[in-house]
Amino acid sequence: MPVNILLTFMIGSALAWLLIKITRTPKHLQGMVIGCCSAGNLGNLPLIIVPSVCEESNNPFGESSTCFSNAQAYASLSMATGAIFIWSYVYGIMRSYANNYKEAGLTININSSQKNSNSESDLETCREPLLPSKDWVAASDEYSVQQQPHGNFETQEKSSALRKRFQCITMTMKKINLKEVFAPSAIAGMVGFFIGTVSPIRQTLIGADAPLRVIENSINLLGDPTVACMTLLVGANLLKGLTRSDIRPSIIIGIIAVRNVFMPLLGIGVVKAAQHLGLVGTDALFQFVLMLQYALPPAMAVGTMTQLFQMGQSESSIIMLWTYVVAAFSLTLWSTVFMWLLF
Repeated sequence: MPVNILLTFMIGSALAWLLIKITRTPKHLQGMVIGCCSAGNLGNLPLIIVPSVCEESNNPFGESSTCFSNAQAYASLSMATGAIFIWSYVYGIMRSYANNYKEAGLTININSSQKNSNSESDLETCREPLLPSKDWVAASDEYSVQQQPHGNFETQEKSSALRKRFQCITMTMKKINLKEVFAPSAIAGMVGFFIGTVSPIRQTLIGADAPLRVIENSINLLGDPTVACMTLLVGANLLKGLTRSDIRPSIIIGIIAVRNVFMPLLGIGVVKAAQHLGLVGTDALFQFVLMLQYALPPAMAVGTMTQLFQMGQSESSIIMLWTYVVAAFSLTLWSTVFMWLLF
């Protein structure tokens, strides 16, 4: 499943890049478009849809109790993995686009101020070169290379290359804000992976016979109403989409087409290809969840990121509103198609 979720992000990013080129999206909205196309709502929607399908008496996935427990496990894994990818992959892309746009605007302002401050008379008087000529620099460099031993030159060249690489790594680490990358949802997902993979801890906390099963029961009691609260928050955020904005309708239609048409079709192909190659088991419910991950509307975390970067807030609200309105019908349609293909 983590590989499938990573593929949804990569395929969505590729389709978003094509959408940006076709619609000529403004630079300050390009990061948001990539985020909306690549990141689906892998959190509360699978937790609502998949277990509710299993609760039906005539569900095609087998006995209700077994199906319900497996559905919760698959949806929880989808939510945890999606949170990690959203706050690492999508956050990095949107931050990069936001920084590039802000740096470009700052450069334009600096250049315009310099042009206004410099007069034509100053430009005419400053005719003498401040730096040596190219011929003199080339001759001096050639002379210094000839005077320097060959072995020392190679050693210094290697050390300078290593120094540059170390400086690049240091600058990259300084730019990364770990407090923003490791969001609470991402940290919770990592903790869940750790508890689930370490057998002694899992046997201590999870199960009817676990000594500390009270912790699991308490988390379940808190988690059930949290899903409803998250759904209410989604509805509250969608109300902001009723405001006016200058975003072009072609961008909204393009994102809707990517999330509700092209992504599900490609998801069917990916899952069927994986099944043909033997990479996916015979569990129909698991395959249904894998296909469903391609048909979900954009993640609400994208709107949160636009607020963090102060770019495209009203536009993201409008996009979220229309994509979720369409998703109310498209999810029903694609769920029916997925079940028809699996049975």
